[in-house]
Formats: sequence, C-alpha cells, structure tokens
Amino acid sequence: MLRTPPVSHLISLRRLPPRKQEAWPLKRLRGTRLDEISDGIFRISTPVASIAGGGITFNQYLLVDDEPLLFHTGQRRMFSEVQRAKARILPLERLRWISFSHFEADECGALNQFLAAAPHAVPLCGRLLAMLSVNDVADREAAFGDDEILLTGRFRVQWLDTPHRPHGWEAGLMMERTTRTLLCSDLFAEGGTAHLALFEGDILGPSEAFRHERDASLAGTPRRSQASHTRSHARQRLARR
Repeated sequence: MLRTPPVSHLISLRRLPPRKQEAWPLKRLRGTRLDEISDGIFRISTPVASIAGGGITFNQYLLVDDEPLLFHTGQRRMFSEVQRAKARILPLERLRWISFSHFEADECGALNQFLAAAPHAVPLCGRLLAMLSVNDVADREAAFGDDEILLTGRFRVQWLDTPHRPHGWEAGLMMERTTRTLLCSDLFAEGGTAHLALFEGDILGPSEAFRHERDASLAGTPRRSQASHTRSHARQRLARR
C-alpha cells in the first residue's frame, strides 16, 4: 500500500501572471464528453481544432473508487470544462490521486488547479519525473516507484516506468490490474475529433500514420517515423506484465 508523500508548498503555476485569452492556441469543438468505458472508469474527452489541422482530442480518465484517481488533468485553460464533467460523477473535493504519464500541458497543465480544488489529493508520477519537474512546480510533492501498486479500493493501479515511450526519458504508464485497463497516454495517439469511447480493431496502424504525417510535416520532407521503434519496445515491456 502506497503511503501518502509529504505535503509541501512549492512554486505554484497559479502564481504566474495571467495571459490574454487570445493566447489559447486551440478552438474547442462540441464541448466535453463523458463516457463510462468500464465499471467505475470514465473517459472525459474534449475535441479541439488543432493548429496543425484535422483536429485532435484530449482525454482524461477518472477511476471512481474509495480513493478516486484522475489520470491526466488536461491543459490549464481546459480546467473548467474538465472539472465540470468530473463533477457530474463525484464531488471534486473527493479526488484523492492525480496521475499523469509525462510532463506536458495536456497531461498535467491543470495539476495545481485540481490540487487547490481537492485538498486531500496527491500527485502520482514516476520518481524521475517528480525529481526533474513535478516537485518543483506542483503544490504538493509526487512520487511513485516503478512496478509499485496503489490500492484505491477495488482498483489496483500499477506504475510502469517506460523511458521515451511515448516521450521523454521520465515517461511512464499506468495499468489498472483489476479490470486490466492500460492508461497508455500518448502511446497510440492519433488525430481527429470523433473517436469512439470503446473500439475493437487496429489501433497501431492509424497511430503510426498520424505520427508519420506529423513528422513529415514538421520536417518539410517525408522521413521515416521513429514511433514504431519506441512503441515496439513499450509493447514488449507491457507484454511481460
């Protein structure tokens, strides 16, 4: 059973000077959607119009249990929409754990806003991520060791260190053992704004095509995507679980 890390008041993202609303680079589409993908596990989904074209969807996952857990917070400017969707399931102050794969705005941009709204909530991420970034910017310290399991009630969530899969060397994924649900962050990311909450079929092919298209667009000329190499290693790691 994971013990709660000590609480400390460090640098708060909420103390940054306010930005003009025009700085928001994404246009929201159709509002935030809520879907139950498994018993007690909800997807909170917000489609936006991407500056790269084609649109993209940001997802967070809420595990409703004795000690509720939120995986990913969404961007800071999306906090009001995400928290309203979450409040349809349970009071925000009941939130106990806030986890995320890596340090990007859509993973943990609204972390301090959720910590302020949920006084008993504690961040959960890999130890390397906590050391490099989170424990400097978060209002409460974070820690979660590789292979460590947290009991939230009936759910058993396990942290898996997966360096560079999907992004930086501090990345990790979370497996819920009771339902065998993998919270895989950007591992199989793809564009678009009309994704089904539950789907049976090929998830790797569309993701590889999306990444290859983005890589070629950014480089200006077509080039081989490195995504298949990194994800093959991630799949081997998960297969051993």
